[in-house]
Amino acid sequence: MSKLNSTMETSGRRSAPINGIIKHPDHIKPQPNITEEELDRKAMAGEALNRRNSWEPSVFYSLGLETFCFAGHEISIRESLDTYGALIWPGAVALCNYLEKDREQFNMLDKAVLEIGAGTGLLSIVASLMGAWVTATDLPEILNNLNFNLSRNTRGRCRYTPQVAQLTWGDDLARNFPSSIYNYDYILCADVVYHHDCLDDLLITMKHFCRPGTTLLWANKIRFQSDLRFIDKFKATFNTTLLAEIPEEEVRIYQATALKK
Repeated sequence: MSKLNSTMETSGRRSAPINGIIKHPDHIKPQPNITEEELDRKAMAGEALNRRNSWEPSVFYSLGLETFCFAGHEISIRESLDTYGALIWPGAVALCNYLEKDREQFNMLDKAVLEIGAGTGLLSIVASLMGAWVTATDLPEILNNLNFNLSRNTRGRCRYTPQVAQLTWGDDLARNFPSSIYNYDYILCADVVYHHDCLDDLLITMKHFCRPGTTLLWANKIRFQSDLRFIDKFKATFNTTLLAEIPEEEVRIYQATALKK
């Protein structure tokens, strides 16, 4: 027996030689390190795809149409997969339902209403149909689709024509939206909290607009640990009440008012 064969027989750590060649075990490629942030982004992307039930082709981008019935009107919303802000999320639908069912508690008639992160505009449209004077805000890239949806669903139907304005959370609010001029009865927010880098700026923006006498209504699907951390900060910033919890959608609806100084 050769020295090589003798070594192979007495060692359990090597493979048997094939034609005199020792075959070592294949290396196992280690799994990539996936951070919590990456998992959250993938979860949001998957949810975004699932939000779409049907698509219509377009020369410019893929469009989807969703139809709702609120405040006695059929509402047709154009969506796009270009950005999260151009999709309808469960928090918006939940808050629309809540406002319609609890009109006596939250009467929108002749009220000044600001929506933060209006997205497709569904919530602003419903508030407008209920008689509110609405300003719908979002980032510049969202405004064209937002304005389109507001116009097609409110023209000739509403007491007041809803307005659209650019708002970047936390960006020079005192100069762009001075409290001496911009005062609202209601602030509406739906699904503005998910995995993004602007949560602190969002809270600053909520606090800026939620002055004494203002009621903030916020609906959100609870997806990530970062959402729960935001809720803790939200509760520390405002007087808060949990108005409703929808387990099947994992949505919570909160009411908030300014803390007394």
